Amino acid sequence: MEQKTRLYPIGIQTFSEIRNKSYLYIDKTEYVYRMTHSASKYMFLSRPRRFGKSLLTSTLAAYFEGCKDLFKGLALERLETEWTEYPVLRFDMSLGKHMDREELERYLLWQLKGMERNFGIKSETPDTNTRLTDLIRLAYEQTGRQVVVLIDEYDAPLLDVVHEEKDLPVLRNIMRNFYSPLKACDPYLRFVFLTGITKFSQLSIFSELNNIQNISMLPEYAAICGITEEEMATQMDEDLDLLAGRLNTSREMVVQNLKDHYDGYHFTWPSPDIYNPFSLLNAFVTGRLDFYWFGSGTPTYLIEMLNRFGVLPSRIGGNEAVAADFDAPTERMQSVTPLLYQSGYVTIKGYDEMFQIYTLDIPNAEVRIGLMRSLIPDYVTRDTQTTNTTVVNLARALVRGDMDGMLRLLQTFLSTVPYCDRTDYEGHYQQMLYIIFSLLGAYVDVEVRTPMGRVDLVIRTATTLYVVELKLNQSAEAAMQQIDLKNYPERFVLCGLPVVKVGINFDMERHTLKDWVITN
Repeated sequence: MEQKTRLYPIGIQTFSEIRNKSYLYIDKTEYVYRMTHSASKYMFLSRPRRFGKSLLTSTLAAYFEGCKDLFKGLALERLETEWTEYPVLRFDMSLGKHMDREELERYLLWQLKGMERNFGIKSETPDTNTRLTDLIRLAYEQTGRQVVVLIDEYDAPLLDVVHEEKDLPVLRNIMRNFYSPLKACDPYLRFVFLTGITKFSQLSIFSELNNIQNISMLPEYAAICGITEEEMATQMDEDLDLLAGRLNTSREMVVQNLKDHYDGYHFTWPSPDIYNPFSLLNAFVTGRLDFYWFGSGTPTYLIEMLNRFGVLPSRIGGNEAVAADFDAPTERMQSVTPLLYQSGYVTIKGYDEMFQIYTLDIPNAEVRIGLMRSLIPDYVTRDTQTTNTTVVNLARALVRGDMDGMLRLLQTFLSTVPYCDRTDYEGHYQQMLYIIFSLLGAYVDVEVRTPMGRVDLVIRTATTLYVVELKLNQSAEAAMQQIDLKNYPERFVLCGLPVVKVGINFDMERHTLKDWVITN
């Protein structure tokens, strides 16, 4: 019998379509029951883009509309006994981007008109907050049941102006005015849910709604979006075997590669390991491990903010912060950390309970390599195609254990490519090497602490650990002397890999490697 092709819901965010057309659905309906039977009826969830927020919103809509048949075989079918149907008002703010004041007001009115038609309401009132108040009240009166309000991507109209002093206050006032009835209409409301990427301050958007519960970092909702390791192993069991066959490798190797590329997200601590759902499902569709999530959105704004706050590439991850430093309003942030965290470029990797401080780092290889590719024009060269080709050749040499051959290739590359804005300090070259080595897929760390000082670069491959010291306009011998003098390799003696010392000297005038020394 011919095997039926598995359907993966790439870009499909409508729960009913996924269920009716038998697409793969990772069962998150237990969370829907938990949310809708909790003490709070106002909830907010922040997650990065393409992490399943819209699908969760659509699932909530189907539940409140009483679509019991859609939940056959899912957790909610076992949990729910009443299946009460409520009037649902669902707003999608995702198309409200790059709009001025008049365009945004028209967009809100357009959405209101669509929902008014569903209840046979005709209104000519130009004020969006009055229209929303009337809509909620009349829907309640018509049905005799409290109203459910679902607002997906509530922050979309504000994201592209979040740091513009002129436009942000204007658009923020429009959105605050629009959301203001949610407090006054409390008696008519059964449940209110908002999703977004960023967390705007309570006062700036929801000045009246002071009882909204932010579930973004609550442990009981840690896996509400994304796909956990357990969900992949159970609900995608056959898919893993199919993908292993397509890649002509073992199931164990497929699981490890998927983990390296797409796993590693934690939105609280402790938390199960969470995979990026968009990238994971795309990998199953195409049979390739590619940069799907990172490639789906150009992080030009992020690169601009990294430059504005003076964040070096090696400093993007590996930082400690208290929750108030990253789960914080982005419109008045004093560092780039809230933006990096809420956008999904860094995630929680550890937590010191005694001092209540979190470790934040880049989640996985997809994000690390995608970020580094985006930084090539600023740190290496604007000729990114040549860089990417060179990186493949560098990787081949590194995999062979040929560090000398790799550095020769790098020397030639740096001496021939058109350069970016040149800088004459040692740290620039350190960051440039950090980016290039990160693109190799090797584990790279910068300025690693040892008992005697800091190592410029540490590179770990499957077979070797390289301790690298950089000098500018000095000599490779001077770099090697520093490694020996401070006995850097002692720090890594327990890593289980042979340690190789590499001293590199840069020629600032020629903008490339001048000489190097490699010793065991």
